[in-house]
Amino acid sequence: MSKHKSFTLKELAQITDSVVVGDENIFVDNISSIDNATNSSITFLSNNKYASKLKSSIACAVIVKKDFKTDKSFNYLKTGDPYLAYAKLSNLFDNENEINIPYVDKSAVISDKTSIDKNVYIGPNVFIGPNCTIGPNVIIHANCSIVQNVNIDSETVIQNGSVLGSDGFGYAPTKDGYLKIKQLGGLKIGKNVEIGANCTLDRGAIDDTQIHDGVILDNLVHVAHNVIIGKNSAIAASCAIAGSTKIGKNFQMGGLSGVLGHLEVCDNVTIGAHTLVTKNITKPGNYIGIMPIQESDQWAKSSVYIKKLSK
Repeated sequence: MSKHKSFTLKELAQITDSVVVGDENIFVDNISSIDNATNSSITFLSNNKYASKLKSSIACAVIVKKDFKTDKSFNYLKTGDPYLAYAKLSNLFDNENEINIPYVDKSAVISDKTSIDKNVYIGPNVFIGPNCTIGPNVIIHANCSIVQNVNIDSETVIQNGSVLGSDGFGYAPTKDGYLKIKQLGGLKIGKNVEIGANCTLDRGAIDDTQIHDGVILDNLVHVAHNVIIGKNSAIAASCAIAGSTKIGKNFQMGGLSGVLGHLEVCDNVTIGAHTLVTKNITKPGNYIGIMPIQESDQWAKSSVYIKKLSK
């Protein structure tokens, strides 16, 4: 929680495109959860199941939906999307994580065969290998490896410990074992992409692996060689996408899910958590492939029933 900045509720309303109900001149110096708010905090209610918690909160202001029935317990910011308003304010109140560009840490190792824009941030212990291009306003946090043949467009953020442009998993079987296939392609990352901590994105075998504009990846995501991920897709933690799969725009993927290789997924598809995609998806919509949790004896009965249905 930061207390280095303070704003009137009127100023916050302008920033979040909200309407004030109550005292627009009251000062707010932090954003907080409902439970931990102080009398100078603003909090938010984007899910009505938490509305009852407001009764015990001492926040001075609450961000709510336009149709929320207000009273005199709080000052309010009424908006069409409280979660979006919260996101805007989280950036406003963030002091500790401000990034100063340009900056290249003295511990970074950068190949002389790589081109880097002057307006970048490169953190401690970053390695950038040959044949890479880093565009303006790119932020590469500590301990990342940009291995080789990686092109990163502008306004992109790479979180700590991620590896970009690593070898794809390509081997030809022989009677004596496996012969490694050299990975000759690259990795192209678009504009305004965010890659979480400890992700691994392989460069292509011949053609490039592609991460298009506006994609966001959570921590611990693996993208194999020659995968294409369309614009404005969002992939949650611990997901994996196997080689040569092509994914359309606005793809959303829940945590611990996977997509098999050499598949195609159309635009506007959402995959639920713990789902394995095993075939092409040609119709937009929501897809899920996991049963709800059950006690072990109930699961045993369910599995027997499922087997009988398949006969």
